Amino acid sequence: MEIMKLLKKAKKGDDEAFYELMQVHKVQLLRIAMSYLRNEEDALEALQEVTFRAYCSIKKVKHAEYFATWIIRIMLNYCYDQSRKKKRIANPSLIENKAEMMDYSQTLEIEEALLKIDPKSREVIILKYYHDLKIKDIAEILESPESTIKTWLYKGLKALQDQLGERGEMNV
Repeated sequence: MEIMKLLKKAKKGDDEAFYELMQVHKVQLLRIAMSYLRNEEDALEALQEVTFRAYCSIKKVKHAEYFATWIIRIMLNYCYDQSRKKKRIANPSLIENKAEMMDYSQTLEIEEALLKIDPKSREVIILKYYHDLKIKDIAEILESPESTIKTWLYKGLKALQDQLGERGEMNV
């Protein structure tokens, strides 16, 4: 069943439709939670909390095409809150296949470099390269113009390049 129909049913109180909507986005939400919270237990708890928050406020979604960005925004806000509480910093490599294929020392080096750059640039890089989101989607999630997202991405990649030196180890 398409997202639009599921969303209409979920807004009318159909729990099964809401469950199906969450199933469609479950893996992506878990990946995002893992990349920010760095712990499977915390990521599962985040998914549970985000599901509850989404269920309580499903009627606020006006357009079905924005459901994915809406639910991702809820997850990011939850992860920010948890990170502030626990003073954790995003670690984008735990669940991503791309990072797992890299040699371990290179992965650690990239993680360390990511931790040293501006948080907004780091977030854009994580969403773009680790979660394969488009600039347009990132702009909607972060509620910023696409040109701002592109600027943060450019500055972040430049900062990563500076952090990693001239070895050319970054293939982004």
